[in-house]
Amino acid sequence: MSHDFAFQRRETFDTFRQSKGVALPARAMVDYAFFVEEEDADWAGFERALKAKGFRTARPDEDETLIASVGPIAVTAEEIWKWEEIATRIALEFDFFPDGWELDL
Repeated sequence: MSHDFAFQRRETFDTFRQSKGVALPARAMVDYAFFVEEEDADWAGFERALKAKGFRTARPDEDETLIASVGPIAVTAEEIWKWEEIATRIALEFDFFPDGWELDL
């Protein structure tokens, strides 16, 4: 099954439309979450590939989730999506799947 980038992009842009009126900073760190379903996933390879593109990584729960952080970047739908797409394309190569993002304020 192929990943639906158009749907994922819509979700990110919808988040911004729904938050109209909420005061957001001009720039912030953004944390993108990825989960894995394969027991033998290449965590180290995934982290190396993300770091090569400028992300910092963390594994808050050692066996299920990886957080890829970038920034501070402009807090706009376009900029957040740009980095989300980069990280997601890398994730899919390593059998990880996107699980949302949040501003690290």
